[in-house]
Amino acid sequence: MKYRFSFFICCLLSACMAVCAQSEVITLHVMTYNIRHGAGLDEVVDLDRQAKIIRDAQPDVVGLQEVDSIVPRSGRVDETAYLANALGMYGSYGPAIPLSGGKYGVAILSKERPLSVRNIPLPGKEPRTLLVCEFQNYVFATTHLDLEEENRLASLPIIIEEASRHDKPFFICGDWNDKPISKLITNMKKDFSFMNAITDTSTSYTFPAGKPTSTIDYIASYGRVYRSVRNRKVINEPVASDHRPVYLEVRFDTPTSIQSPSENDDAMLKEDIYDLSGKKVASERQTSGIYIQRKKDESRKFVSRN
Repeated sequence: MKYRFSFFICCLLSACMAVCAQSEVITLHVMTYNIRHGAGLDEVVDLDRQAKIIRDAQPDVVGLQEVDSIVPRSGRVDETAYLANALGMYGSYGPAIPLSGGKYGVAILSKERPLSVRNIPLPGKEPRTLLVCEFQNYVFATTHLDLEEENRLASLPIIIEEASRHDKPFFICGDWNDKPISKLITNMKKDFSFMNAITDTSTSYTFPAGKPTSTIDYIASYGRVYRSVRNRKVINEPVASDHRPVYLEVRFDTPTSIQSPSENDDAMLKEDIYDLSGKKVASERQTSGIYIQRKKDESRKFVSRN
């Protein structure tokens, strides 16, 4: 029996080294920005001004909210296509409502061409939407939640259902019209890890842009699927929109080493996690590294803890 267990551990260690050799640490530069259909606090619609702000930050992927498409108030411009062209990025648009003969919604700009794009309706007195782009190593979504709390809370199960569909790291951003102490954000923390600073300090405030007094713009991941977050900041831009953009760099492994995205999963599996010597490890004692997950059917696989 002892020989069999030693042989099993040797096999696991060999497989572990293979997984580690295959995995790659990726640095993703992320931004979220409510662009107010291109209009600044000076009421001038100037997409070139907003394009410069995005260009200076040099993100790999950007979630935009309040984006017009062929609407008179913004010069009948397809704003997603205009910004994508100006920045040399791919543009994906998620219309939420018809507006003055055009459309109004959210968008994602990305350096990488999406593998797939989904636009999922969300509840709202003014209809809302969740735009989801799948890329090779991650999934990125953006949304602009409703002004009424009831509708924001009703949107959360839909967002969680979408996030749980994917076997890649799932990142989501947007203007969620709620403060960090709200019921929505409190509930989200059960399944999502917030990556931008959401403490009640002026350096984390995003709205209103002229003199920010609250944080309502966020970047989060479904579960803590990342190694670290660096250079997170609210960009000091007081005029170009009524929101300030949020930027950060997140480091994460390729999907081969990602597992167990939510705290609920961790709670369910905490009695079935072992270190590489075969010793059971309680969830509160798990440090960064590779562990063995043993399921009820006795099957085993590696999971990463960061």
